[in-house]
Amino acid sequence: MLSAAGVGAGDEVIVPAFGTIEVAEAVSRAGATPVFADIDPVTYCLDPAAVEAAVTPETVAVVVVHRFGRPADIARLHEIGQRHGLLVLEQGESEMPYEDVAQRRERAAYLDRRLRGVVTPGSSGGHTYQQYVVRVPGNGRPDRDAFARALKAKGIDCRVPVKTPVHRMPGFRRDVCLPETERAADETLSLPVDASLTRREMNRIVGACNALGGLLQPAF
Repeated sequence: MLSAAGVGAGDEVIVPAFGTIEVAEAVSRAGATPVFADIDPVTYCLDPAAVEAAVTPETVAVVVVHRFGRPADIARLHEIGQRHGLLVLEQGESEMPYEDVAQRRERAAYLDRRLRGVVTPGSSGGHTYQQYVVRVPGNGRPDRDAFARALKAKGIDCRVPVKTPVHRMPGFRRDVCLPETERAADETLSLPVDASLTRREMNRIVGACNALGGLLQPAF
């Protein structure tokens, strides 16, 4: 899409650093330069204010990635694109059957009500919970990685969604201030929320997390 739009050498394209490397690689393959902007701490998608702050005379496009099943603020991003004459491209996630989405939302609501000691994603319009991502704050107490190891030892299939932001990776390393991206990479953990999970399995997840969450400062 970038090449078809005429994006090439000398152009800058604003992209998120929180996620996979493929988007930045696509920009580079088109001959342009990826410029990383910070994310919104709730949606984990590009923060419109950060995008606007990153615009330069060389900026020609923004690639918006919808993250974990929660959509970006695409209306505001399109407004910014129109104001600065930028192409706004969206990268979505795979679609799921409606029945699966409804069941994932049901399980996410169950976790939201019962989890303690972690920051839950909460509900919002349009969230399909492709991943159920919580935050495990450190604050001098057991951190996210220790929390994840303890859950795996109890048989809970959890994973770190973004281990290394793209702006820290070889080939794309930038001296740029992305505090929300850094914080999310350090604190986020994806918990099971599959439509196939039974109530007993959900209770195991809650019990394991809450047993560890008692060691953490309360989440607000």
